[in-house]
Amino acid sequence: MKVFIVGANGQIGRFLTKWLSESSDHQVRAMVRNEEQAEALKQTGIETALANLEGMVENIAEAAKGCDAIVFTAGSGGKTGDDKTLLVDLDGAAKTIEAAEKAGIKRFIMISTLQAHRRENWNEALKPYYVAKHYADRILEDSDLTYTIIRPGGLLNEPGTGKVKAAENLESRMIPREDVAKTAAAVLTEEHTFRRSFDLTSGDTAIAEAIKTI
Repeated sequence: MKVFIVGANGQIGRFLTKWLSESSDHQVRAMVRNEEQAEALKQTGIETALANLEGMVENIAEAAKGCDAIVFTAGSGGKTGDDKTLLVDLDGAAKTIEAAEKAGIKRFIMISTLQAHRRENWNEALKPYYVAKHYADRILEDSDLTYTIIRPGGLLNEPGTGKVKAAENLESRMIPREDVAKTAAAVLTEEHTFRRSFDLTSGDTAIAEAIKTI
């Protein structure tokens, strides 16, 4: 399977890009915004495509053409304003969903956030972010794509354990970014996760087993 990674230069995206590029089962095309990012990835043997989530849908579709799946790991980041949250986390995701449809790519993995589907559990301090994730997820769910939506808890930069808890509703807990990326890789071909959404936190169950029980 050839996987188009949106947000390949982000923290989760970098983990995912590295693992899939080293996999015997998958190939990778990394979407990046500029030539400097592209050159750094090319030096490691990774195929790249230049496109911008604030650009045109057609450009994203052209960049993804020929791939079998898309993983959306992009985010505006905590240091930007609500305008970038709207343009990247919501509109950028919506454009990528449209691009998948235009490019004839059915498989789509979305990295969302814990409890994005339940307004009553949103953190008031991060409400614009939750709104963006909520509606991006709903657009994907309303599409004809074979989606999986992963809603991870608070993200950590510590090494992953390979063990998680995955369920439709989980209480707020943390998870290493590495384990989120490993889960995204694991669900690519796991049919049990097709057209399903779930929360994801650190836990006691191996990823491959956890995603079979959601």
